[in-house]
Amino acid sequence: MKQLNKTNLGWLILIALTVVVLFVGVSTNVISPFYQITLVTILINIILAIGLNLVIGFSGQFSLGHAGFMAIGAYSGAIIGDKMEGLPGFFVGLLVGMVISIAVALIVGIPTLRLKGDYLAIATLGVAEIIRILILNMGDLTNGARGISGISFPFESNMSFILILFLIVVITTIITVNYIHSSPGRATIAIREDEIAAESMGVNATTYKVIAFMIGAATASIAGSLYGTYFSVITPGDFTFQKSIDVLIIVVFGGIGSVTGTVVAAVVLGVLNTYLQSFGELRMIFYALAIIAIMVFRPGGLLGNREFTMSGLLKRFAKKDSVKKEVQ
Repeated sequence: MKQLNKTNLGWLILIALTVVVLFVGVSTNVISPFYQITLVTILINIILAIGLNLVIGFSGQFSLGHAGFMAIGAYSGAIIGDKMEGLPGFFVGLLVGMVISIAVALIVGIPTLRLKGDYLAIATLGVAEIIRILILNMGDLTNGARGISGISFPFESNMSFILILFLIVVITTIITVNYIHSSPGRATIAIREDEIAAESMGVNATTYKVIAFMIGAATASIAGSLYGTYFSVITPGDFTFQKSIDVLIIVVFGGIGSVTGTVVAAVVLGVLNTYLQSFGELRMIFYALAIIAIMVFRPGGLLGNREFTMSGLLKRFAKKDSVKKEVQ
């Protein structure tokens, strides 16, 4: 285990400050109930988009099946939460949704991830639709098209849920980033750059693509469970093809292959969508124009494939200090 160096300490301080800001903002009602909905939506979208960016940006697989795995998490959490009350039911539902999503991703991924480009996108889209249709036809277990309402909310307040949600965002981000910088992650990136060259060096392309796909499915399931818990109502219509496109837009908007860009894009698009609500249906036109503008002037996304790193920030401060000392 690495020691607590300056970089890790810097991240811990940043996370702690964010928790304090959220706590103060929600408890003092600076972040009103209306903006709390926006905040929760942004945090859930960050989990969704980071998982999808791992699949698209780092393994190079064009997937449109994220909505299906999100539906698995949402319905697993809702059904188990109805059987088990309180936080145990919430966490068991979260875990069960992850296990089912990982299993489905494994079963589906082995044959489909041998495909490439448009063929893979169509295959994963088909998987998501199969999941949605199955949910529609599971009778009393999922209530069909009516969905499930009155999902239990086991938290004492919105503030406690938001803090738990933020911590889950931090944990999923850390796991994803650590995977990217691990040996399997490097192998995954090598497959993205040149699959034939990677295989010639002994890298099992299918194995690493399936692993990335499974991690993405697990994060989507987590986001789905959190979505159902907070909004208390889920229907199959919440997890259509459009939901997968919404997550894909965040990934492309922020920069394919940039975790930092994904976080920034989720925040920017979430805030933009909220402030455009007063325009009614016209807001979708402004929303689309903003996305088109980014794609025209920043075709690589807001950040491209660049990342914010604490070590880089500390080096800049150290360099500035050294320059000041030399001048003096």
